[in-house]
Amino acid sequence: MNLGAVLKKARITAGLSQEELALRIFLPRSTVSKLENNKMVLKAEDLIRWCQITQAQELMVALLIGVDPATIIQNISMLIGGFITWI
Repeated sequence: MNLGAVLKKARITAGLSQEELALRIFLPRSTVSKLENNKMVLKAEDLIRWCQITQAQELMVALLIGVDPATIIQNISMLIGGFITWI
């Protein structure tokens, strides 16, 4: 799993720049960049803030239970798509 790419996608989906996210989670912008490029280890408290700010709680749950976040999102999308087709 590429955690940096998942973090970046969550930030972009939330419509935040690295600078905006950095200000909200109380980290330097350079740290956000390093985290998104897998050049730094993410602390649990920073993960929690990142997920809260980007409204990506499913990301945090997936990481806690050891599931690739992309797999969860893909499965949910297929489930919703199947439900809509069924209707």
